[in-house]
Amino acid sequence: MGCTVTVCRDCCCGSLAKHPRVDHDGQLQQLREALSGPHRVRTSECLDVCDQANVMVVHPTPAARRAGARPVWFGLVTDPAIVDDLTGWIHEGGPGVAPLPAVLELSVIAAPVG
Repeated sequence: MGCTVTVCRDCCCGSLAKHPRVDHDGQLQQLREALSGPHRVRTSECLDVCDQANVMVVHPTPAARRAGARPVWFGLVTDPAIVDDLTGWIHEGGPGVAPLPAVLELSVIAAPVG
């Protein structure tokens, strides 16, 4: 089993009102096409970090999680290039397996508290 990507798609994330120049459906399709196989993509209701829309959370593989890896939260994911960088990192192993590329460090956000 691979990594799981949770994509927020509720009040702000995925909203044309908030990001009218982003192809939100295309972004989700890009993720699903790039991460077929052992990885999976799921959508979620609000993840409570609306000021950082569009938000995605990359969950480690079960083996990496058992070894101590934790999910990594990404915000302001509004460009296809960021999605390409994310999927490339996931294909390399994702959290706890592959080092986070410097370009993705710019998109890392803190998980909400509580």
